[in-house]
Amino acid sequence: MLSFTSKINKIRTFALVLIFAGIIIMYLGLFFQANPIVMTIFMLLGFLAIIASTVIYFWIGMLSSKAVQVTCPECEKPTKMLGRVDACMHCNEALTLDQSLEGKEFDQAYNSKKKSRKD
Repeated sequence: MLSFTSKINKIRTFALVLIFAGIIIMYLGLFFQANPIVMTIFMLLGFLAIIASTVIYFWIGMLSSKAVQVTCPECEKPTKMLGRVDACMHCNEALTLDQSLEGKEFDQAYNSKKKSRKD
């Protein structure tokens, strides 16, 4: 069985990866100290990655404040849901608010508008 994770956690993880990638890109720029233009390009690319991460963290924070908070039936902890189907933030249990999807195989495609029209 595949392991599913919460959409909010996936986006936060991506933002964290962007921070580390930005730092690594800037560090690589230090190897080009002899050529200031290349070093500056690496520093700016790293800086842009960190700024993008900041924007993503802000965006997911705003999205998280609007998310529906539910109690997971498996671990009984409160978690937030985005869309029709999502996974618990704590135990990765498949969750849905749509009663027509209960008992069906967990599929992230249920969140797309095209898939929901077919059902």
